[in-house]
Amino acid sequence: MQGLYIHIPFCRKACHYCDFHFSTSLKLKDQLLAALKNEILLRKNYLPTPALDTIYFGGGTPSLLSFGELKDILDTVASVFEVQNGAEITLEANPDDISAEKVTELKRAGVNRLSIGIQSFFEEDLAWMNRAHNAGQAARCIDIALQSGIDNITADLIYGFPLLTDEKWEKNIQTMLESGINHLSAYSLTVEPRTALAARIKKGADRPVENEHAARQFVMLMDVMEQARWEHYEISNFCKPGNYARHNTNYWKNQPYIGIGPSAHSYNGKARQWSVANNAGYIAALEKNTVPYEIEELTSGNTFNEYILTGLRTKWGINTDFINEKWGADFLNSIQDDLRTFTRQGLITTEGTTITLTRNGKLVADYISSELMAV
Repeated sequence: MQGLYIHIPFCRKACHYCDFHFSTSLKLKDQLLAALKNEILLRKNYLPTPALDTIYFGGGTPSLLSFGELKDILDTVASVFEVQNGAEITLEANPDDISAEKVTELKRAGVNRLSIGIQSFFEEDLAWMNRAHNAGQAARCIDIALQSGIDNITADLIYGFPLLTDEKWEKNIQTMLESGINHLSAYSLTVEPRTALAARIKKGADRPVENEHAARQFVMLMDVMEQARWEHYEISNFCKPGNYARHNTNYWKNQPYIGIGPSAHSYNGKARQWSVANNAGYIAALEKNTVPYEIEELTSGNTFNEYILTGLRTKWGINTDFINEKWGADFLNSIQDDLRTFTRQGLITTEGTTITLTRNGKLVADYISSELMAV
């Protein structure tokens, strides 16, 4: 399976915690969308085959696009790639952009899955994050989307930040479970260095994020979702049985994908490349029919490390037979002592040749992966 990611680098407001590439000025939007379409044409031979099983509009805020803008991009994609029947076409949307008319337009353009950035249903939390939407819009947007004809919906929540009490967190989760969505992504707030939140914490204007607070709320999340019989199929992702995010699952299973737009990443199995994170620079290069990117050729150690990092995050885990077949006995032998240690500590479990994280292991997933990676 192969995927296409399209980065739309525009937002109405800058969330205080966000370090993705975006601009709150729409001045260059027309030129940038023209550059996106040109990049699609220039990179038609990047993937091993022209078949696409998933398309994902991320950002930024792709729901800022009009019907015509979105349709033009998807028509360009269809002129170059073979979009498979039943392909998952996802668009990230903010609650303030969701109306019956908007969702109907998205569906007409070809979108069949929405990823809604709710983050919290509480007004004070949204104000603290500097989100563009309010609590009322958060409460209504899913129902509007469902009634307007898109029933494949995932939504985002954030936990672990100082304002979020355990009572509010439980309410957020229960509201999601009762909303009618089939997928949930929940992320522990991370304070990235070059963000407004990091600056506020440094000045003492905000309390720092506490690891114990985040870990407790992650355990709460696992408890509630298990009781609801949702699948915890990736560290941050839960779904009703079988309703996996196909696009992101391709990432975690190391399938090829192509990224279009400034800051977008691509992977073809042999190398990774990423475009410049600068809108004006991106536009200028594409006007000269040049894709402005850097590239990293992947070594055996790189691909092994990525397999460990992504595989252990999922319910499918890592497989020792596969490691031996793809990377050889030396790589497999290098992790055996650590595997035995983590097993004794109750952090991993083995079924046949497949290794997955236990519930306690999920709390320290990054540490386990780092210990198993090749030097």
